[in-house]
This record gives sequence, structure tokens and C-alpha cells, in this order.
Amino acid sequence: MSDTFHPYPHVPKVYPPGKPAGAGIEHVPVLIVGGGPVGLATALGLARHGVRSVLIEADDGVCTGSRAICISRRSLEIIERLGALDGFLRKGLPWAGGRSFYRDEEVLHFTMPQDANQKLPPMVNLAQYHIEQFLLDAAERQPKLIDIRWQSKVTGVQQRADGASVTVTTPLDTYQIDTDWLVAADGGRSVVREALGLKLQGTSYEGRYVIVDIHLKSERPTERLAYFDPPSNPGSTVLVHKQPDDIWRIDYQLRDDEDAQAAVLLENVAPRVDSLLAMMGETSPWHPVWITLYKANALTLEKYRHGRVLFAGDAAHLVPIFGVRGANSGIDDADNLAWKLAYVVKGLAPDSLLDSYSDERVFAAHENLRHGTKSTEFMAPPTFAFELMRTAVLGLAGKHAHVRSLINPRQTSAIAYAQSALNAPDSETFAAGPTPGTVLPECPLALLQDGAQQAGYITDLLKRVDGDFTGLYFSEDGAVPAELLALDDTLPLSTVAIGRSGQQGRARDHTSQVFSLFDAQPGTFYLVRPDGHVLGRWRQAQAGQVAAALEKAGIAQSK
Repeated sequence: MSDTFHPYPHVPKVYPPGKPAGAGIEHVPVLIVGGGPVGLATALGLARHGVRSVLIEADDGVCTGSRAICISRRSLEIIERLGALDGFLRKGLPWAGGRSFYRDEEVLHFTMPQDANQKLPPMVNLAQYHIEQFLLDAAERQPKLIDIRWQSKVTGVQQRADGASVTVTTPLDTYQIDTDWLVAADGGRSVVREALGLKLQGTSYEGRYVIVDIHLKSERPTERLAYFDPPSNPGSTVLVHKQPDDIWRIDYQLRDDEDAQAAVLLENVAPRVDSLLAMMGETSPWHPVWITLYKANALTLEKYRHGRVLFAGDAAHLVPIFGVRGANSGIDDADNLAWKLAYVVKGLAPDSLLDSYSDERVFAAHENLRHGTKSTEFMAPPTFAFELMRTAVLGLAGKHAHVRSLINPRQTSAIAYAQSALNAPDSETFAAGPTPGTVLPECPLALLQDGAQQAGYITDLLKRVDGDFTGLYFSEDGAVPAELLALDDTLPLSTVAIGRSGQQGRARDHTSQVFSLFDAQPGTFYLVRPDGHVLGRWRQAQAGQVAAALEKAGIAQSK
């Protein structure tokens, strides 16, 4: 074996510390602390609305080690709107299911929801260093709106009623940035969170896992593999994920009596990897790439807004890795936060709109923690009773299908903000279709582009650079009534008519599926937020109803 294989991408550009020129203290509208996926996604989301941000990161480039490795369909939808999707699809390995084994018997083969209407895979495997690199590439294409400063550590935070003062230390100097809004996306050991004296609340589990990245050439398909009490590591639980560039991620559980420091030494890791690969039938040579230790946490702040300081990602919550909700929930945080913060900065909404960011994403965190906790308690039983239950389930699952759902890792999915204060009342009768608070579903459409009809999807209507709200008006003839269309002239709203299959127009239901999926009839109107969640819907929309829904959400006239 050799430890000379290094897959991490090189960041070719040198980023000097960013000290403001001339005398005085630098002032910025938005300062983002943390250059990981969440910080970069927030900066890109703000840039989509024309809002400038400064992003500071303590490291000197993208991360090492695979860390987050699974990106969900919902995250891919967000990343597409941020202009970074191509790299994810080009490099990532798509997958739709997985297998679980108890000792030497397969006890579960699950498949995630996927149908012909969806253009994106349920999940792609992609190491965090690639995730960060592709988001960074997109950010570097917008230097006027995103100022990235590496090797810049936060060494002090002072809150003010109108913002925050942040002390930044670089290898060359220490200086101060005053900001109207501070976004803390600086990870599980958040310096900003500590500076404000805030504590995460919840449960930390005792079970410990060694995480190993190895380089191994194999033709095995991409799927999630879970081994319970395998012959290669009796009494343990092992997870295996294939990644691009012939990298494999292996997570295995330590016994309670094992020393953590010794457990991550290659001399102790190598025999377990050898034994696992032999059990799997993998005979090619392998090389270690990265080794670390992990403990599951189910923790969150109870508020993500503290005055002018906003928390996102691991700085706001720590979610167990089982079900891949960590990075995916952080990207969803960024998507929710960016449009709301942009509207506040641009004067299109009062700062109370940001309270809905905290309310919605705290609710989402509790949902993620609820599912993640169930998976964690199955993967690493915290008590004898849990262990007894798991052993019984695993023993029965091979022959009794009805218990297999208890083994399912409950992969992450889009959270519906059903109780959001922003939602318009859903008083009209719809037999189907996305309710207020849910994410817009995917469905094929014929879209008018450059004077010709081309195949597309309904979510393509949300990719505009301006990031306005979207109105979907279902129309018999492909036209929008003048009174509804007039709203686009005064509000941050872009209305699109979805015509019947035989009609021409900007969007056409050429498969005759969209009207049915939305339970729509001519005159039906769906109002969609910039982050793709439905704000309201009406059977026969009147302009006053749409305007009132935006006013209730705090959205002001902009044109």
C-alpha cells in the first residue's frame, strides 16, 4: 500500500489577504464567514439577486477529505439555479438505491423515488472538495458581486443594532470589517456562534465511526452499501460509498473499548479495510487517501436569526450522517436565506422576512433530526433495548418483507413548510397539486426559446437571473389576462402562461401531464417563491389575491 495518491483538486489562483485600501474601516452590506458549500451557495444566491457579499475563509483553498459525499435531487435543483450544475453532473456518480446486509445475507434492497418526469437523479456521489470547487468556479465568474478572501480568520465579533463589527486576522495583518448583515456558515466549530455565546441543543451519541477514503479501481455499480455485523468486522456497522476518481468512502463503527487515537492509525485501519474488501470480493490493490474519526450529533440552535447575525449549515445544526442530511440541509438553508436577505438588502421587504428564514429552517432541522435520529439509533443502538430490537429486525428481514422498512436509511428529501407564516391560505378545493409550502414538482414542458419550442422542465421557469417570484398561469390559449400581467410591472414577479398541448406560447403542456399534476384548469394560478416553494394557489385567480399574498409575505412594490 502507498499513501501517495492525492485526488484533491488544486486551486490555481493565489488569494492574498483582503485588507481595505486606504484609511478607515471597511463596510460591506453582507459578510459571509465560511467558504464551504453553504457559504459559497449563499454568496451565489445573493449574487443572483444582484447583492454583493464578501466571503472570508480561514483555510487557503477547498477542503481535503471527502466529508460530505451525497448530493440530493433537491440540492441539485438549487445548484442549477446558482449556475454550477454542469460540474456536478459531469463528475458525480448518480445512484438511486442501495443494499443492506446482515452478516452474510442481503436483507434490504431499496430504491428512491424516480420517474420519467424528473430530469435529475435522486442522488449523486461527489466528494466535498469537488462540491466546493464547482461552487467556487461559479463564484469566480462573478468577481463584482462575490469577493472571496482566503486565510482570513475571525478573531472577534461585536454585535450592533444595525449590523456587526468583525475582526479579521490574516498571515499579514489584522483589520476590521463592519457589515450590515453577518452570515455565519463557519461549520460545526463556529467561531461566530462561540463569540455570541450560543450553544447547540440536542443529543450527542456515544458511537464512534472511523471514516476512510481509499483509492480502489472497481467496476462495482454505484449504490449505498450497509453491512450489519459483517464477517469482516463482527459486531460493527459498515457503510460503503463509491465516489468519482476511483475513490471509495468507508465508514466503520468502533467498539466501545477501542482507543480513538489508535483507531485512526493506518496500521490499525489497513487490516479492517483488507478484511472488508475481501468480504466484498474486491481484489484490486488499494491506497489510503484520508482517515478521520466521526461521532453522530443531533443538535441545533433554536433560532437561526440573532439580530443582524444569521446562522446556516453546521454552524446552525449538526445532523447525523445517516440519510445524508448534513450538506444537503445546509444548501437548503442557503437557498432559503439568500433570497430573503437579498430582498431585505434591496428594500423589497422588511427585515422581519428573515424571521421566516429562522422559523422555516429550524422546523426543517427538527424534521431532519427526527429522521436522522431514527437512522442513527438503528445504525448504532444507544441502549441494550435498541440493540435487541435491531437484532430482531435484521434477523427477520431476510424472510419477512414487512419489517424491512425499519432498515431503510430514510434518505433526505425536500421539506414542506406547511405551517409557514408566508403561505397564502389554501381555502379552495384542489384534489391534487403542490400545496402552499411544498416544493414545485418536476415535469416536462415545451418552452419557447429563441423563437422555437424546445424540450424543458417546469423548474426551468425558476432559473431567471433576477430571482423574482414566478407566477404560473394555466391558460387555454397560452395568454395571461392583462390585470394579472400588470402585476409584473410593479412587483418582483414574472408570470408565465402554461398553455394546453395544442397551443403555442412561452410554455406548453405538450405531454398533457402538467394540468393534471397541478389539478389545474384554465384560470388556475400558482405563485412560486424564488426558492421553488409554492406561496399560494387559486382556482380562478384575481390580481388582488396575488398582490395580497405578496403583501402578506412582506414583499413590496419594486418597479
